[in-house]
Order: sequence, then structure tokens, then C-alpha cells
Amino acid sequence: MIELRAGGSIRQVLAEAADRLRSAGVETPEQDARLLLAHAAGAEPGRLALLEDQLDDVALMRYQELVERRAARVPVQHLTGVAYFRHLELAVGPGVFVPRPETEVMVGWAIDRLQATGNPTPRVVDLGSGSGAIAKSIFIEVPGSEVYAVEISVAAAGWAERNLRDSGVRLVVADMAGALPELDGTVDLVIANPPYLRPDEPVAPEAGDHDPAEALFADRSGLEMIKVVIAAAARLLRPGGLLCVEHSESQDESVPALITADGGFGTVEDHVDLTVRPRFATATRAG
Repeated sequence: MIELRAGGSIRQVLAEAADRLRSAGVETPEQDARLLLAHAAGAEPGRLALLEDQLDDVALMRYQELVERRAARVPVQHLTGVAYFRHLELAVGPGVFVPRPETEVMVGWAIDRLQATGNPTPRVVDLGSGSGAIAKSIFIEVPGSEVYAVEISVAAAGWAERNLRDSGVRLVVADMAGALPELDGTVDLVIANPPYLRPDEPVAPEAGDHDPAEALFADRSGLEMIKVVIAAAARLLRPGGLLCVEHSESQDESVPALITADGGFGTVEDHVDLTVRPRFATATRAG
């Protein structure tokens, strides 16, 4: 347990909390310490310095509890109720996958390609939308886009509905395999971050204990849901439309090979994430 005391400087409080989180194996102790202190104090993370001499015993007690829960590897996003993704603040909690920074690179690639086409009203389908992070980012950053978010989990769809209600994204609660048949052959981009881990793959406690298993794990090969995405994209995309699908760093050969084997795609490429690890594959629907 950490022992925080009122009257200590912000720097001292944060350093003690970060040390506690670091000793518990948290990967981003300083960042998480700041986010949790801001949440405990009801302040913006960037304005913590303005709280000097304003942290009372109640706020510190709340902060200490949050730090201990984070040290027990409860995701910081579950403790604050907020996940940051590109330009968004998303509501998240039990029942929905917490979006990761690695996915932001894939979404950025897709947004750049949509903007480069000059199409003023591109049609986009986000398969397995979860919190709605991908769908909402594209809708906001590509003005005029027509975006559909497909999610089969009722629990996850509840979070997506909350995050998407102030946007024009259309949420569809359905199995991605057969979703939106009325759009077959008309979609400009199909994008997905499907489950792609094998059941025996080790994961951090934040994911294994708190993310929905169905959002993480596929079959023994890890490729089952990626195959579903490829088949759905082949059905939904127009000639020249783009497929963009996330995968694990060990699937940089198998996923492009699956796309190529479908026979309906060309220009199959693989791309790295922020850590320069293989992370997503792209392809163009053949005419």
C-alpha cells in the first residue's frame, strides 16, 4: 500500500504512485499515475500542476484506492471510464474491448486512403466494432462518410451505442458474416480488428481478466475470425474497394496469404504498428 499524505507536492504524490505501479508490473506507470490522479481530483490530466496545495485527504484517499486497484491490474480505462483513441474520448467498461494505440495506425492508414480518393461520400463498414472507436474516428475525420458499425455482442453494442449516439454512424447488432446484405458490392472500405489470438497465447492481466474473451481469442490457429472478415469484405466491397484487417505480429505472412487465396483481391500488403511490429494487412477488391 502507498501512504499518500495531504500537503505533499503533486510531484511527490505522482512519483510514489508511479513507483507502486511499476513494482506491480504496470507498463506505463507514470502515465497511469497521472490519469488516475486527474480522475480522483476531477481535473484534466494536463492541468495537474494547478492542483498544487489543493489535494485534500478525501481526494488522496480516493487516489490511493485507484492506484491499488490499478496495481491489481484493473485497466486504467475501467477505473476512469474513459479510453483515448486518436481524437476521441470513449466510454468503456466491463463487457467491451478497450481500444489500443496500435489500432490507431491502421485507422490512420484507412483515413488517409479514403481522403486521397476524392470520394465525397465514401461508404465504410467496421466489422466487430466493439466500443465504436474505429467507426467514429473515420466518421469524424472523413467528413461526408457513411459509416456502419457491426457488433454481435449485446454488451459491447451497449457501449458502442453510447459512444456513437452523437454521431451519424449507424450501429447494427448482427453477426459480421452476414451483416448488411443490402450493401453488397457497394462499400468503399471494410475495416476490422477481429479476435486473432490463439487460446493458448499469454496475455497481460488487463486483457485476460477484463477484456471479453470473445474479443481476444479465435480458434487454435488464431485465423478463424480473420477468415470471416475476408469473406464478408469480398461480399461487401465494390471493385476497387479496400480491405483493412488487424492481426497479431506472428500473422504477417498467414493473413496476407489468406487474402491472396480468396482470389478476389489484389495489391495485398502488410503494415507495421507504432512499435514497428507487423499489425495489419490491406488489399484492394478486384474488378
